Amino acid sequence: MKILHRDDLKRGGFAGLREYRLVTDKRLFGVSKLKDTWDGIGNFVYLADAKFLPKGETGLHNHKEIDVISVMVEGRIMHEGSLEHGKLMDSHQVQVQRAGGEGFAHNEINPDNTENRMIQIWVLPEMPKQSAGYKLYFPKNGRLARVYGGEKNQEETFNSHTLIDTGVILADESISINVPIMAYIVRGSGLLNTQTVKDGDLIYDDKLKFTAKENTQIIIIHKLI
Repeated sequence: MKILHRDDLKRGGFAGLREYRLVTDKRLFGVSKLKDTWDGIGNFVYLADAKFLPKGETGLHNHKEIDVISVMVEGRIMHEGSLEHGKLMDSHQVQVQRAGGEGFAHNEINPDNTENRMIQIWVLPEMPKQSAGYKLYFPKNGRLARVYGGEKNQEETFNSHTLIDTGVILADESISINVPIMAYIVRGSGLLNTQTVKDGDLIYDDKLKFTAKENTQIIIIHKLI
């Protein structure tokens, strides 16, 4: 098992947010890949743990041929842009935007006078020139929700062989996945494959057995078999 500790990295940021980047995959970033960050698995290529300043925003910008997954941890985000303009995302909700060949423009805004926190993940699409799209998820405490990936013959999630599950695992509850995974502990702590992990730990291993010591928000990325 390998663990990358968020707080061992240098914090950066842009516009109205400050962030730790833990995954900057060389397939996307090339020579600009940040030192000490990891590559992803499957088509997963980027993970950042960000805090927006009070009333901070990213500024309007464009994406093309990338899927953008935003996991709200604390506070709220007001979403502006070419897809679902005006959506408000609250804590624990997950916003997924597929850029495809059509592309989209967006600006994510903290509408409040306090900091918020959001995890952003990027995944490369498996097929080029797809239509742009938007989905919003409401994971429930005590269970994992599939928010990205799956077969083409369903519409609950954007199809991909790279899967993303997230949710809050309640204290003393356990989950298991018997394939290689990358997992990010967003809040809380627990025992993952016999080792204690906590908020800000990114883990890679050939399988996952996780038992929460307290209510723990986790993101798990693996591949469809």
